[in-house]
Amino acid sequence: MKLHHSLLARYLFIIAVALLLWPFVIPIYYIPSIFFNEDMKLRANYIDTKKFEQMWHTEALKLNGENEDKINKKLRALTKEYPKVEIFWVDATGKTKLSIGKQSIPEQWTEARTIQFMKNSTGSGPYTIIEYIGDDPSQGFMVFQIPSELTEPLSANFIDDKYFMVYGIAVFTLFLGISWLFFSKIRKRLVKLQNAMTTVGASGIPEKVIIRKLDEIGQLGQAFNHMIDDLMNSRKREQEEEALRKQLIANISHDLRTPLTTIRGHAHSLQKEDLSPNGKDSLLLIENKVDMLSALLDNLLSFTLLSAGKYPMQKSKTDVHRVLRTSVASWYPIFEKEGFDVKIHLLEKSVLWNIDPHWLTRILDNLFQNIIRHANSGKHVGIYSEEKDGKLIVRIDDKGPGMDGGSNEKGAGIGLSIVELMLQEMDLTWDMISTSEGTTIFLYETVL
Repeated sequence: MKLHHSLLARYLFIIAVALLLWPFVIPIYYIPSIFFNEDMKLRANYIDTKKFEQMWHTEALKLNGENEDKINKKLRALTKEYPKVEIFWVDATGKTKLSIGKQSIPEQWTEARTIQFMKNSTGSGPYTIIEYIGDDPSQGFMVFQIPSELTEPLSANFIDDKYFMVYGIAVFTLFLGISWLFFSKIRKRLVKLQNAMTTVGASGIPEKVIIRKLDEIGQLGQAFNHMIDDLMNSRKREQEEEALRKQLIANISHDLRTPLTTIRGHAHSLQKEDLSPNGKDSLLLIENKVDMLSALLDNLLSFTLLSAGKYPMQKSKTDVHRVLRTSVASWYPIFEKEGFDVKIHLLEKSVLWNIDPHWLTRILDNLFQNIIRHANSGKHVGIYSEEKDGKLIVRIDDKGPGMDGGSNEKGAGIGLSIVELMLQEMDLTWDMISTSEGTTIFLYETVL
């Protein structure tokens, strides 16, 4: 990133400009006073005493040998140019020839009075310039006096100047305002980037941000856009792999049915043969394993179709108890054959759920099949229905080792995954309580 694009460089530039302009803050404050304040302009004309000393010395030399009228005329001209000064001159006899100003000047000067005037001029009072006319004491001397308040340096009393305090606060506020504006723009861009990061699109991935500046925030936005590209590519690969996996599972499930059918047919043919007891046991084991594998393939294919949203569902108002009785009736002989103690208690009333009856039958088949496989040691199954808070609850329990217990038939849990997907699609909820003493499952409608 180039230095002039950096936010740090920009803010350092603001600070540098502020530091460079700071020495000019005070002069800028007093410039208007010099140009627009009459008192300040007046003082500006009289403050340079060196200039007046040089001027008065030059004028004294020019008046060398001049008569009284010319001297008076020249001095009057100077008072018109500098109206605030007081001018007088004394000839060689000590007589005051001309006095312009408010100060009381004696008519006749003695040596003592002259010395006293000299002493007074060196202390407080007006700024006094004394020159001999023509630089010759015999021609007399002339005096140029400027009021002391006009020759004092222009000073700034910052503490007492309330306007200067306001001015200083205004300058400082201006710097704070520029800094606030700088960081406010940064904050707005960060908030915009935050919103873009937390707002997801239809694909579940945030949209890209538009990069307008190549500073640190712009680089962060570019990194975010690169991350979005990686996520989209990853999502695309994941979807392709998922589609390939589902297609592969569907093909395998379909292709394995043919050899399973063949094996089942040959096993059925062998039943007609005269087999030894061990042979009959082996044949029975083959048939059981073929049935188990066939059921697993059915579950695998069903799970694939459910995940892809291609498993047909026709929801309608269905009597839950009728489906329960039909399903229990079909499984009752199997439970009896396995030696289960079957407990059934269903309410004698019709309760309608908006479901697919075939899907509910498939859910019950998977649950009953799991009980036979994994809870066979408990030899108990209970099917109940009850109402609680005006809501029907179906309860199925067993006395097996629980979900965490060992089982010779333990699989990958595809059957329960199918149950969960089907219940979710039909807006039903299930809860499971599983301990080492058994498992209880509750089915009920989801409260929207």
